[in-house]
Amino acid sequence: MAFRRIAWIVLDSVGIGAMPDWQAFGDDRAGDTLGHCASLRPLHLPNLCSLGLANIRPFDHLTAASAPRGSFGRCTLASPGKDTTTGHWEMVGIHLSKPFPLYPNGFPADLMAEFERRIGRGTLGNYAASGTEIIKQLGDEHLATGKPIVYTSADSVFQIAAHEGVIPIPEQYRICEIARALLTGPHEVGRVIARPFEGVSPNFTRTTNRHDYAVPPPEGMLLDQLSAHGVPVVSVGKIADIFLGRGVTRSLKTKTNADGMAKTLEALASIESGLVFVNLVDFDMLFGHRNDPEGYSKALEAVDAWVPQLEAALGPEDLVVLTADHGCDPTTPSTDHSREYVPLIAFGPKAQSGANLGTRGSLADIGQTVAENFGTSIKTGTSFLPSIR
Repeated sequence: MAFRRIAWIVLDSVGIGAMPDWQAFGDDRAGDTLGHCASLRPLHLPNLCSLGLANIRPFDHLTAASAPRGSFGRCTLASPGKDTTTGHWEMVGIHLSKPFPLYPNGFPADLMAEFERRIGRGTLGNYAASGTEIIKQLGDEHLATGKPIVYTSADSVFQIAAHEGVIPIPEQYRICEIARALLTGPHEVGRVIARPFEGVSPNFTRTTNRHDYAVPPPEGMLLDQLSAHGVPVVSVGKIADIFLGRGVTRSLKTKTNADGMAKTLEALASIESGLVFVNLVDFDMLFGHRNDPEGYSKALEAVDAWVPQLEAALGPEDLVVLTADHGCDPTTPSTDHSREYVPLIAFGPKAQSGANLGTRGSLADIGQTVAENFGTSIKTGTSFLPSIR
């Protein structure tokens, strides 16, 4: 075992440039989430740059380190998609042969009729929309009728929004479970998502009681392998939801990126060896999908300011891997995800510094690296452990 503990931190949607096939995935222009944010104003990212972020490729206003303290590269998303499930599944060794289904024109009438029959309520919406916008549009009608709001996006999702004072959280979750059971076969979307909100019109706000219902991942993925080898896995954020808790020893829910960063340190303190698997979702949820480059930039700077605390929490045999799952460029006209390469930075007290890990063929290379470190393997991916040990 080269590293006793690994903290694998997914900066949700922090892509670093369009992949060559971006047009095939409906992007309205080439995405470059970090690059476009950096071009709008100087980003204060001294710690990430010292680790090698700006050595991956040139960015406006960011200076490459002459002697990076970490190893650096970028990962290709090899699977057909640009969403949370596709990216996270690929990380743990699951390559999709075909993308999850999309519904840009809403879900079929017969499917919605059966859903309404099973939940005993009518529904509102059933079109592709921003979550914050659709509750503005339909929130009052929802309050008057008690009908949940159903919507989707450019991703493979069936989202259900309801006011917590109209449909209590346990009932919202039950409705989502019914949807998940219904959405199988050709309609097996990547995720069903509960999107509770509160407040009064026009100031509705989404609460932190979001819950994701993912498709069960195939057997044999990384977290299954780690569990079989007795390796503790602490998840932070929505990781446990994405993998339905499989292979997760302990799950820590989060409310914000700041909460996620604090709970990452808590998770590290709770285990002597094993994997801490983290998703920091605010980049995507609060700023990428809302076309807020300034909010996105401030979130990047907040993570950068936290890096010294993270490093102080590391033991001599610990490793940190920073990456992302896709892009969500807040500067493009679209509010959807973007098909992008993602950053790869690996660092720790005894990890190799300055190694250029190049362009990896798949996000599964990270999973294979983690697997090899803990004495197992997954079906796909090429480990870069020899380059960083």
